[in-house]
Amino acid sequence: MQVVWFKRDLRVDDHAPLREAAQRGPVLPLYVVEPPLLVQQDADPRHWWIAREALVALREALAALGQPLVVRVGDPVAVLGALAETLPMAGLWSHQETGNLATYARDRRVGAWARQRGITWTELPQDGVVRRLADRDEWERRWEAAMDPAPLAPPDALTPLPAIDPGPIPSADALGLGPDLAERQRGGEPRAIAALEGFLTRRGEHYTRGMSSPLSATRACSRLSPHLALGAISSRRAYHRAQARLALAYEAGETSWAGSMRSFISRLHWRGHFMQKLESEPQIEGHPQHPAYEDFWPAVPDPAFFEAWAAGETGYPLVDATMRALVSRGYLNFRMRAMLTSFACHDLRLHWRVAGLHMARMYLDYEPGIHWPQMQMQAAVTGINAPRIYDPTKAARELDPTGAYIRRWIPALEGVPDSYIHMPWQMSGTLQERAGCRIGQRYPAPLVDHAEVARAERARIAALMRDPDFAAQAERVLRTHGSRRGRRRRLPRSRPQSLQLRIPFAPGEG
Repeated sequence: MQVVWFKRDLRVDDHAPLREAAQRGPVLPLYVVEPPLLVQQDADPRHWWIAREALVALREALAALGQPLVVRVGDPVAVLGALAETLPMAGLWSHQETGNLATYARDRRVGAWARQRGITWTELPQDGVVRRLADRDEWERRWEAAMDPAPLAPPDALTPLPAIDPGPIPSADALGLGPDLAERQRGGEPRAIAALEGFLTRRGEHYTRGMSSPLSATRACSRLSPHLALGAISSRRAYHRAQARLALAYEAGETSWAGSMRSFISRLHWRGHFMQKLESEPQIEGHPQHPAYEDFWPAVPDPAFFEAWAAGETGYPLVDATMRALVSRGYLNFRMRAMLTSFACHDLRLHWRVAGLHMARMYLDYEPGIHWPQMQMQAAVTGINAPRIYDPTKAARELDPTGAYIRRWIPALEGVPDSYIHMPWQMSGTLQERAGCRIGQRYPAPLVDHAEVARAERARIAALMRDPDFAAQAERVLRTHGSRRGRRRRLPRSRPQSLQLRIPFAPGEG
């Protein structure tokens, strides 16, 4: 019997461990619900709600192949040990996982158990991430080599194992978790395929133009991020479908589609690039890449500042609307994520780790390999990225010029005129009364003066960078994590000759 341990690869399409194991004998597809992981600092019930939907879909897909998913609750070492006591286990298969420090420690324990029992555990790569990467010089080519082969089809069939009770997929109530979100995306491989299909055939034409504004990003973006984080669809499947759509765009002379597909493919690459950072240096989940920033922020944040930021009550309308949307939906586009992080770390001087844990809990698509390197980049603790201190009022005027998004999420500002919607504290007392929004009562005054704190923050960062040892440490970070973007293959800007140009896009097709 071959055990395929599903973790964050909840699909049957393009699943190398499942296909390889099925070629060697009967397969027991296993998922272990680990209660400690569901209540750790970066976890939220919303993560289980969407994962459970993906597990239900995975069980149905595996059952259609002949053997449904087996689900157990507990510690993976204990679960695997119990299975090995009752059934002969010839091999253990899984994908490599770039998770947080807790899953890294768990995998080390499973590896020790497998070695002790003489069971071969085969971990296969995914997402173009390279384990034990010596340096970044060849990573770009290796990522492309991982993406280029055609995605794998599921096995033709699995041998049924009638002696194995599949077990229930526990509800959030059974696990003692909290309520669901009303507005979040739903999970599962069929929904992931449908989201990709909708993006490539309808929603994605104006992706490049629409991704920045919160008004348009919800529709213009692919919305694949929670599905990719759960592995309900593979990066390679998305890459190949986007390449095919790019070829069709070139053939039809669809300039907007071609530009959007090039941009989307580039972001799939950047996804792997950031995940590689955490894979290569797991410690950056808790420590800055550049050691000079280790004590740059107060270890204990101002509780009033943190609570106001986390509740969307900072007095800066776009910051607050964005946070309230995140809490309610579990989703934000990249530009808004960057602005929230910048405001927390630079305006309020909240430690990037403290802010990052809250945002990890809120993100439905929390992917540790992307989240923690991005938190460090936006907080300017890498030593190799220029500080990005967003002006929240300027961003609001650019991205939400009429205040439609702000009013959607902050009802207290509904009656504020357009000319004051981005700076409601500038209204006179009479105008506040007329708008039904008394600043300091219905809506807070700004916690800080952005211009003043931004100047002070830039001065602090500049002083730190003048330290004689700063450059040497920054060079180490660059060697370990820096992009070699100039060396990688450029996406073509004319019709590619090597791609199949006529590829059908049937509804629900993987």
